[in-house]
Order: sequence, then structure tokens, then C-alpha cells
Amino acid sequence: MQVKENQKKSFFKGLTGQILIAMFLGATLGIILHNTISPEAAQSFSTKIKMLATIFIRLVQMIISPLVFTTLVVGIAKLGDIKTVGRIGGKALGWFFTASFISLLIGLFYVNILQPGVGLKLEHVDMAAATEVTGKTQNLSFENFVEHIVPKSIIEAMATNEILQIVVFSIFFGLAAASLGSTVKPIIGAFDKLSHIVLKMVNYVMNFAPIGVFGAIAAVFAIRDAEELVITYFKFFGSFLIGISTLWVLLIAVGYIFLKGRMTELLKRITGPLAIAFGTTSSEAVFPKLTEELEAFGVKDKIVSFMLPLGYSFNLDGSMMYMTFASIFIAQFYNVHLDLGTQMAMLLVLMLTSKGIAGVPRASLVVVAATCGMFDIPIEGIALILPIDHFCDMFRSATNVLGNALATSVVGQWEDGKGVEADLNE
Repeated sequence: MQVKENQKKSFFKGLTGQILIAMFLGATLGIILHNTISPEAAQSFSTKIKMLATIFIRLVQMIISPLVFTTLVVGIAKLGDIKTVGRIGGKALGWFFTASFISLLIGLFYVNILQPGVGLKLEHVDMAAATEVTGKTQNLSFENFVEHIVPKSIIEAMATNEILQIVVFSIFFGLAAASLGSTVKPIIGAFDKLSHIVLKMVNYVMNFAPIGVFGAIAAVFAIRDAEELVITYFKFFGSFLIGISTLWVLLIAVGYIFLKGRMTELLKRITGPLAIAFGTTSSEAVFPKLTEELEAFGVKDKIVSFMLPLGYSFNLDGSMMYMTFASIFIAQFYNVHLDLGTQMAMLLVLMLTSKGIAGVPRASLVVVAATCGMFDIPIEGIALILPIDHFCDMFRSATNVLGNALATSVVGQWEDGKGVEADLNE
């Protein structure tokens, strides 16, 4: 009995417990204010309280660039050669594209079976609100994607937290360092120590996470009538939750297949990062903490530092599921018929166009808007899902974190096996 009481106390003292309490208090405060003050006052409060979330996310963002660069360079230098980097990179991309394809298929399946957009009546849709999203679609092209991969300046890439560009530079830098052998050991050692300093900073920043989550949740509920939104979008949101739940079950099942009983430990370790991503709707906000937890789980630092940055650019399972779901939902609302062949073509387009926009605000909506334009679906239909998008984003951000944690852990386990095999051959 005493043990259970101690466990409860330690839970609420821990980061996850504090975040859950912050979410509850934020939602309660937001709902009370929404029902008691004027819409103008609620909007003003929302803008101000949201600063708490903004400050937290900016604190995390200031850590990401130096963390990705230092850990990835050290990791590649430790891997030692292009062959090993290519092997791990091949496994990573194979996993990412398979997971993305399955996630897209799940969204496609449920939006066709449940048809949330058919017969839906939505009044007072704010079309003007969609212009911010649709304005970004003009930059979404294959040429732009290719240009986006390669940095013209590592300083610029770090300043804007372009993770994919930092990864490309770090791979070249790490391979060059590895080829020079022992002469660069002091520099690699310095980078290693620097990465540990940055990880120590993570612990300080994460103390602010509950306050950031409180601000994010309170800001949304102060200006949104949650009950009205749920009623209006019941079929859309309910269908989306069924799809995302299916994806979670599949990811966890795959985890147990590859990691066996250790999957339970992994889930316990990433509970905190999942809660932060859910509360702030930002998977980027948990990148440093997730790095720390995966290394504590037993994945080698060189694997974590290589896999996670790639995953944040190529492995956004929750977002992928949402993209097919939202695109075809808009088509259903406007009675635009899409046969199976067209839908599969849309799926492949989404697979490609979604890979280069990590770090773009509301990236999923930008890709959905661009895809609608390609398939003659009214692009202004993006305004239909804007009111409920924040709540969907909570679930897809947490799903992205789960998918990347799983991919990194599984590839790490495969590489451990390779290491043992190499030792035996020697």
C-alpha cells in the first residue's frame, strides 16, 4: 500500500504528471474564461497566455541546431566509414517510407469507409483564415524540395532550424572527420563534450514544459467553444481518432514484434515527450528530450544522433495519416468524385511532397492545400478543417514522436546485432 502511495506521489512530482496537471488546469481556465468574458477579452487573453508556450518552444528551438550538429558529427565519426553510414541510412529510409505509406493508406481507408465529409453542413466557415496556409503552397514543388535539402549556408540552416539541411552538412563533415583518423580526435572529443553540455541544458529547459503546455491549452480553450466544435465536427474528429488509434495500435504491435518486452520500457520512457508533444502540438519541442530518453533506453548515441534528425524530416506518421484523410474529406464535402486510381496517385504525391517541409508552420495543412490544388479540389476547402485542426494536431504530433522513437529503437537494435556479428567474424 505504501509503495503505491509513493508511486502516485513520484508520478505527480515527475514531468509527465506535472504536464497532465498543467493540461487540465489550462483547459479548465480556458473554458471558464470563454464562458464568462467577452470574445474580444478572450482573444486578448489567448494571445498573451500563448506566450508561455511560445517561450518554451523557442527555448527548445535554441538547443536543436547545436544538438543535431554536434551529436550527428560525433556519431558519424564513431561509425567510421561511408559503408556503415550508408547501411544505417538505407535501413532508416526503408523504414520511413514503409511507415509513411502505411500511414497514408490508413487515412485513405478510414476516410472512404466512414465518409466524414459526405452530407456535412458547415455554416460561417471563415475562408479568409485559409489564406495564410494557401499562400505557402506556391513554394511547394519538386524543384523547391530538392533545393530545400542542400544548404547554401550552414549558418543560415542553423539560424532557421532546417534540420534536414543540418543533417546533410553534418554527414559530410562527419565523414570528412572520420577519414582524417586520429589527427581530428581532439575536435571530435570537443564536439562530444559540447553535445553533453547541450543535453544538460535540456534538463533545465524541460522544467518549463508544464508552464508552456498550460499556456498552449488555455489559449486554445479561451477562444474555442469546445462543446460546439465537438458537435459540429463530431463525425470528422471521431473518424480521425479511429484512424489515428489504428495507427497507434499498429505501431505498438510492430514495436512488440521487434523489441519484445522492451517495448513496454520504451513506452514508459517516452511518456513525457509524448505528453509535451500532445500539449504543445509540436513534435520539434521534444527533440532534445527524446534524444536523452532514447539513449537512456539503451540505443547507442551514434544511432540516435543519426536516426532522429532524419526521422523528423522523413518519418511523420501522424501527419501522413492526416494528409490523405483531410484531402479526401475536403473532396467529399465539395462532391468531387475521386476514383481509386486517382486516390492512389494522390497518395504517391503526398508521399513525395511531404518530405521536405519539416519546420514549416502548419506543414500538414500546407501539403493538404497543395494536393487539393493538384487534383482540382477547391483549395479554399482548407478553411473547413482549420477550426478543429489544433485538436487533430495534438494527436498527430504525439504520433510523430511515437513513430520516430520506435524507428530509432528498432534500427538501433538491428545495428547492435550487426556489431555482435562483426565482432564474431573478427
